[in-house]
Amino acid sequence: METQNPTTLNPASTLAIGQNRVLRNTYWLLALSLIPTILGAALGLTLNLGTLSPGIFLIVFFVGAYGLMFAVEKTKESSMGVVLLLAFTFFMGLMLSRLLGFILPMKNGAQLIMLAMGGTSAVFVAMAAWASTIKRDLSGMGKVLMIGLILAIVAGVANVFLQIPALMVALSVIVIGISSALLLYNLNLVMRGGETNYVSATLSIYVLIYNIFSNLLALLGIFGGDRD
Repeated sequence: METQNPTTLNPASTLAIGQNRVLRNTYWLLALSLIPTILGAALGLTLNLGTLSPGIFLIVFFVGAYGLMFAVEKTKESSMGVVLLLAFTFFMGLMLSRLLGFILPMKNGAQLIMLAMGGTSAVFVAMAAWASTIKRDLSGMGKVLMIGLILAIVAGVANVFLQIPALMVALSVIVIGISSALLLYNLNLVMRGGETNYVSATLSIYVLIYNIFSNLLALLGIFGGDRD
């Protein structure tokens, strides 16, 4: 009678181990990325980057952010990908300091920031829990959501110059909704084995969390800020 080697893993077990490893490494790298983000934000506040004109700030933001994202994707199979990812999160912290510089002078500025962090964490936990229970393929949903997010970003850039308050509020709500749905999609993708590189997975999830936090903080500043 033929016996099975207990040390031999079947394909399903091997796939499950690989998925768990990618998910675990993604979560660890995501947590690590918060450190350079905080350091970047602190440096940005010290340098008072909020004094930059909107036009210059947008140029620096898009060139720096998309340039670093491109570099991360090109090097994601090596340790340099991790280094560049952390450099990207540091840069995003620098850019976040402009919004933080607007919120912190408020009497309840620190509370608003903590509230935005709590709200973002709640969204992440909810989407992660939901993603783990979904069995069907969400690939069709990802393309539609990305188109919607790109359109919202383009409208947001235009509104930097138009300065329409109602449009800003509407776009922030839309970006939070779309980013939350994309977060669900990306987490489900990793859990299903559709994303096998944890650097790329971390980059995508980090950007979505950044979108949710920054737009939620902006809304809290508009509706709950106390400058008296």
